[in-house]
Amino acid sequence: TDKGSDDILAFAFSPSGDYFALTDDSKRLILFHTKPSWECVSVRFVNRRCTSLIITAAEDKILVADKSGDVYSYSITEPQADGKLELGHLSLLLDVALSPDDRYILTADRDEKIRVSLAKAPYNIVSYCLGHKEFVSKILVIPNYPDLLLSASGDSTLRLWEYKSGEELYCCHLSNICGPETTKTDQKYPVSRITYCCQGGYVAVLCDCIPTVYVFQLDAVAHQLVYRQQISLKRKGWDIAFEETGDLWILQEDNEAPLQLYRPCDGQWKVVTDDKRLQKMSKYLQDNWTVFEGFVGAESHYSSLYKASFDNMAAYLQRKEERLQQQKKKRQ
Repeated sequence: TDKGSDDILAFAFSPSGDYFALTDDSKRLILFHTKPSWECVSVRFVNRRCTSLIITAAEDKILVADKSGDVYSYSITEPQADGKLELGHLSLLLDVALSPDDRYILTADRDEKIRVSLAKAPYNIVSYCLGHKEFVSKILVIPNYPDLLLSASGDSTLRLWEYKSGEELYCCHLSNICGPETTKTDQKYPVSRITYCCQGGYVAVLCDCIPTVYVFQLDAVAHQLVYRQQISLKRKGWDIAFEETGDLWILQEDNEAPLQLYRPCDGQWKVVTDDKRLQKMSKYLQDNWTVFEGFVGAESHYSSLYKASFDNMAAYLQRKEERLQQQKKKRQ
């Protein structure tokens, strides 16, 4: 049997925060009820290791995307029920999202595609959002502009879509913004995290293995992203999250300062050090740092997703030259 570890592969809170679901390397799907106190509701097994999951706005289902390209739904109201196959891609899925009204399922795969399907009839494909040149790593439906989708890719771009029609509205090349910060001319910027704040329409992105957070502001009328700021980190960032107030939390690969808090002030995010919540959570992370030690210094898990290129012509010409030389020797 294929025995895995307890490493968490994907997780999500429900919109209200009442539920929390995770999948791990042992192919378990674990559901918790968080209020009034945390309680494990169910432990179920999935068919393949998962890459992403999301809980519906109605909080009645968990949608789980896996490495074989399938999306399964698991009931919350019937927490012991088996999963139901909803849709499938021919390629590894990297992210799954839902429209705020649960009408559309959006899926992103390794083969550059974003598919939009009807949730009640997932075999009915509404549109494809096509334009990325590499794998699509993250997708996010903008909560207060529910017709807009933000996507990120291994091609180092952020793109804004009207996803029901599949129309691309805007493309931002991260290399143009991030380029001066690196000396590598072939540096790639695969986005590993996207977080959004409705108050002000701010978008923060974290690129894999790059110790910087980039902040943009969505101009929903002009359909574009306006670059606002970059926040440099001492170590590689692991995760980012906005509060409703605009406060930005950053989890980084640093035992001495695992958590950082930035607060908006006059249009710029500035570091905060005297917050009691920050001090409490930082101490908790430091006391339990052994949980994270196995991930410190880990290599990028996106590097293997890039398309490989082969110079077949050079190999062909070499073999041809070898054959000509052999024929020449035979004649002698």
